Parts: sequence; C-alpha cells; structure tokens
Amino acid sequence: MSAPPVPDAPSPFDASWRQEVGAGLDAHGMALIDQAVAWAIPRFEGQQALTGEPLASHGAGVVRILAALHTDAATRAAALLAALPTDLMAPAPALRNDPVAVAFGAEVARLVQGTRALLRLGVVARQASDAEAESGSQKEMQRKMLLAMAADLRIVLMRLASRLRTLRWHAESKAPCSTAFARETLDLYAPLANRLGIWQIKWEMEDLAFRFLEPDRYKQIARLLEEKRVEREAFIAGAIDRLQTALSKSGIEAEVSGRPKHIYSIWNKMRVKRLDFTQMYDLRALRIIVEDVRACYTALGLVHEMWTPLSDEFDDYISRPKPNGYRSLHTVVTDDDGRPFEVQIRTREMHQFAEYGMAAHWRYKEAGAKGGQVAASSEYDRQLAWMRQLLAWNSDVEGGAEPGGDAAKPDAAKAGPTKSGPGKNRNVVTAPAHTDERIYVLTPQARVIELPAGATPVDFAYHLHTDLGHRCRGARVDGQMVPLQTRLSTGQTVEIISAKSGGPSRDWLNPQLGFLASPRARAKVRMWFNAIELQQRITQGQALVEKELQRLGKTAVNLEQLAQNLGFARADDLYVAAAKEEFSLRQIDSVFQQPGPAVEPQPAALRHASAGSAEKSGKSGVLVVGVGSLLTQLARCCRPAPPDAIVGFVTRGRGVSIHRCDCHSYLALAAREPERVIEVAWGETSDTFYPVDISVRAHDRPGLLRDLSEVFARLRLNVVGVNTQSKQSLAHMVFTVEVRGGESLARALDALAEVAGVSSASRR
Repeated sequence: MSAPPVPDAPSPFDASWRQEVGAGLDAHGMALIDQAVAWAIPRFEGQQALTGEPLASHGAGVVRILAALHTDAATRAAALLAALPTDLMAPAPALRNDPVAVAFGAEVARLVQGTRALLRLGVVARQASDAEAESGSQKEMQRKMLLAMAADLRIVLMRLASRLRTLRWHAESKAPCSTAFARETLDLYAPLANRLGIWQIKWEMEDLAFRFLEPDRYKQIARLLEEKRVEREAFIAGAIDRLQTALSKSGIEAEVSGRPKHIYSIWNKMRVKRLDFTQMYDLRALRIIVEDVRACYTALGLVHEMWTPLSDEFDDYISRPKPNGYRSLHTVVTDDDGRPFEVQIRTREMHQFAEYGMAAHWRYKEAGAKGGQVAASSEYDRQLAWMRQLLAWNSDVEGGAEPGGDAAKPDAAKAGPTKSGPGKNRNVVTAPAHTDERIYVLTPQARVIELPAGATPVDFAYHLHTDLGHRCRGARVDGQMVPLQTRLSTGQTVEIISAKSGGPSRDWLNPQLGFLASPRARAKVRMWFNAIELQQRITQGQALVEKELQRLGKTAVNLEQLAQNLGFARADDLYVAAAKEEFSLRQIDSVFQQPGPAVEPQPAALRHASAGSAEKSGKSGVLVVGVGSLLTQLARCCRPAPPDAIVGFVTRGRGVSIHRCDCHSYLALAAREPERVIEVAWGETSDTFYPVDISVRAHDRPGLLRDLSEVFARLRLNVVGVNTQSKQSLAHMVFTVEVRGGESLARALDALAEVAGVSSASRR
C-alpha cells in the first residue's frame, strides 16, 4: 500500500479544500471532517502510494470527488481515513479494537473496512496467474463480487472515487500509468459506474484510461474535434435555452438536458459500428423528456423547425420499439453552421423504463449496435436498478442541483447519495436484503467463483472439478485452515487441500451436518456412491457367474459372448442382473445345449404362464414367412415390438435376428450381406411382453427417479434395466421396459411426459 517517505510537500488540506469538501454539510458534519483531517495528517507522515502519489494528496482528492457527488459527512471522512497506509492482507480488526471505530464511531469504521476489503480484492485480482481470470466473464463476475462485498453503496462510491483520483494524478503529474491499471479501469470500474448511473465519473475514467492505453488514437480524435470541450458545452447550453424557450411558448412542459460526447465514447462507437468520424452525428446530443406521446411528436416538429433535419438519421422507436422494449424518438439535425447533433425525445414513463427497466441504458448499450434481445431481469439486474433509483431519489430529496448548473451533463449524471451530516437526512445507502442469495469467492489464482449462499469449501471444490471435490480433505480460507462445513463469504480466497486418491464421505450427503449447500455438488456425490455400488454388484455377480461355469466345467468361455447369447449387451449387465437375483444362473446351461425345443429354459413354467417375456422365454411371436420352425431372437440394438415393421437377418449359429425395418445396424448388415435378409411377420403376440428402450430427458432434481418409477408401477410395466446420466443439472435416463405392444408404449410415453421436470420422453 505504501512506499518510503518523501520530502514534505505543501499540505493539500488548505482553506480552499476545506471550503470545497464542506459544501452542503452542517456544522456537525464539518466538525467530523476537521476531526478526520487532524487525526490523519500525522499518520500520513509523507507516505506515498505504490504509484508514487502522496497518500495525503490522494485522500484529499478522493474527498473532493465525493463532495461533488453530494455524499454525506461520514463518507467523506471515511474516504480520507481509508487512504492511510495499512497492511491490506492483514485481517480487519473487530470494531471494539479498531482505532478508527474508537475515534469516529462504528459507521465510519465500517466504511473504512469495506473500502479496504475492496482494495484487497483489487490486489488479489492483479496478482492473478490464471489466464481465465482475464476473460470477459470473469471481469463481469468481479463487478458482481465488488457490489456483493459492498453492503453499503457508499463503499462502492468511495472505491470509484479513489480510482478516478489515481487516474487524475497520473494525468496531472505525467507519471507513467501501467497498461494493466488502465485496462482494469475500462474493464471493471467504468462499467460499474455506468451501471450505477454515475456518468460524471464514468466518462472521465474512460477518457483518462483511453488516453493512457491508446495515446495516439486519443490525440487523433481530439484533433478531429474541431471545437474544444468548453465550446461544445457552451453550444449545448445555448441549444438547451433556445429549445426550452420554444417549448414553453408552445405550451409544452419539458425537461431538456444534454452533453457533448467524450473522446472514448466517440472512439468506441467508431470501432463497434465501424463508422468514420464524419459519420458520427451524436458528438453533441440533447434529450427532451415530456409528459405524453402527443407532446413527443409536437416537440419533434419544433426541433425540425428550429434546425435542419437529416432525413436518413430519423428513428421512431415509439411506433416501432426496439426488441428489448426501448421507446424514444431519435433525430439528427444540423445547426446554423451545418454541424450535426442528435436529439432524443421521450415521455417520462419511457425514460423511467429506459433507465431502470429491461432496456436500461447500460443494457442496450452494452448489448451492441442494435440494442439486441434482452433476457428477463435477474436478481442482480434488479439490484442495480434499485441502486440507480436510490441514487437519483437521494439527489431529488436534497432539493435538486442548482438551475442550469448541470446543463451540460446528462440528467442522470446529477444522481448522487444524500448530502447530509450526522444531524441531517440519515438515509443510509445500503444494499437490499436479497443480495445474499449468491456469494463470490476467489481461487488462489484470482478466478471469481459464483456459489449459492451458504456454500462450503466442499461446494467450491466440486464447482472447480468433480475429481477435486471427491478428493477434498481440507481447506484454507484467506490462508487459515477451516473445517469443511465452514460457510464461505463473498470476497474470501479459498484453497482446497486434496488427497492423491479417494472419494467423498457419506456424511456429506447428510443435510444436518452442513457439508454441502449446492444441489449440483450433492448430485455428484450421489453419482460417486452409485458408481461404487454398481462396481460392487459387478464384482459380486461375476463371482456368481464364474462359480456356475466352474460347476458346468465351462471355464474357458468368452464371457462377453456368453452375455450376448443370454440376451445382455455386455458381461457387466449379466453380472449386475445375477447379483440382484434378476437372472437365474441355471439359464447358463441352456447356452451350451444344441438348438431345439429342449434348450428353452424352464419350458414347463413358461407353458403354464399366461404371459411371458419374449427376451427371457425366447418366444418372440415372429413367423418366418415360407419357412417352418426357425429359432428367432429379437435384436437388442433396436428392440422391435408389435406393431413395428420388422425384417429378419439370418445369423451364424443363432438363428434369425429380428430387427425393425429402420434399424441402422440392420441396414448396415443388409448392405453388406443382402442374401441373409429374410421376410418375417408378427404372429400370435397377445401373451408376450417385449422389451423396449425409453429415453427420458429432464432437469435433474431430488425425487425424479422415484416419480418416474411410480409411472411404470401405475401402468403395471416391468422395468428390466435403467441407465442414468446427469450433467450440469440435466438428466438423461434410458429405461428398458417390457410392453405388450404399441398401445401400452404410447400410454407410458404420455404419462412420463407429464412428470414435473421432464422435457422429453421418447422411444429410443
């Protein structure tokens, strides 16, 4: 935070500074500022920041910026105290032990601690070694994290003001500004100021950062602007007065505001829209806010009477709103010297929607040139809208800015927190309660990870990688060892300690123990134990099958081939069925007998049964046209069932394999050996069940498999196999179900589609 002392310089806390930063404060508020100055001066001791800027000058400059935003006395005092040298990586002291709290009270101390927490976040992010931490999505996560860490919005304002002061110092002193610092300003802080509607900070940040990043382009655009900023602002002020007079004469009550476009905005629009400088018609712009739609078009007529319109540059977003719902009239006119400028006209309701609704200025501007389709507002969006409304409301309750004092700035640029001393308006700008639904923590490489509130280090580990979650054995939070049930908080840095191998504990699935808060992590733990259970069944079933083969004296058998002969896709399926006692080991003997009536397993039982499984009994109900009794089997690749169109394929040693006519495997076989194709048809099938595969896709949730099983039980359908997969909260399940025919299959598909969370149910 600090560098070695430098020789004494003139104090920045002179009479003019005191007068400027005391604007709008009562005697009690001014006394708080004087107390902070007296307390801070001996502690600065000529210290300077790592950039080379004297800390005393930095603190004084930050307070100036916050005074211009009409913040309260506590915010201004805290900003000065937050500039004092400190060890950012040291944990914040308890309020009862904090010297700032003892001297200035808990409110000021919380603001100072919150600001230093954000400074620490910036330091950690700049030390990032992970390339992903520099991606656009990570920058957005850092903005969210910055807001989430600041339960008091004044902390965010202090951080923005501090960043702006540092940029100003680089410009004033001509000290080199690092590319990373300027880039971070454009990526993180300027968009945040934009989203909060604090445009007077946003545009100055962007211009200064752009000046340090692209000095040549900055100077080029500055030269292209034929008039100086002061002259452009004077034009805007004159145009506002002229337009306000004309509107009043016409009996239209309106608010007119405007500002010249700043250099970074000009360059960004030229870059994004691929425009030449001569095609920029909104270097200067006016905005007119009226009461109703009729007044919008009346005002448009007045504008076109006063200045010459450019017909190709008129957009009526009132009659034809943008896809995101934005409504306004946009026109470009030329002044007496032929120079173009833009005028926007909208009602107060349209303006409120544009500023705080789905088409908020920052949303359609960041979406691209055409505004774009905007998704429904998230909780984060609503929080931002709430903050912007609160900033504007606090500005209104002050009594408003001086008439004409901000004429050259956008209307929302006057927004700022309440100006009040401790004895005045006590509206504390704090974040709403719903900000606690998500938390944002950091990896050791400074990647920002978004987790549900209440998340633990185990949730964090599973979010990074499933295998890391399985091997998680401990965690460090901000460098300190913590229990795995520890609830994480926004802004913390989490490091996972993992074993080289191993798996999760069953205790993690116990909700009373508090190891997991994320459903996604809980599902991964369940899948691990399901896989372990499956492996145990495979091992158990394999031992049973091998024991039966030893009894039969058939130890030199290809187990995969044996499983296929028994109607299983692979040996593991045979082992699981044997372990679960869903398959009789005595059927193995039938494979080694010669084909004929005697090989059918348990023929007596099947003859007396009213209905049986085609797969288990071997009775497929299929007749080979023109041929007598031939051994037939239903192909497992397509699982035909009445009334499917079927065809036969003569196999080597296993009779006729029955396929659906559209089966890909059959088509490949028929193309290779067409002479083996044989015509078949369904015979008597009323007493036979046929296995079919049903594919179900759904949003994974607790109890999903139970609800699907209840459907099969209600329809009296026997499920003989299940295969489930879950990825990113989406589940894909394949059920092998025995049905009589197409009618019972259709009923099953309809019933499955009605289960909550199921997106599709179809025959595989």
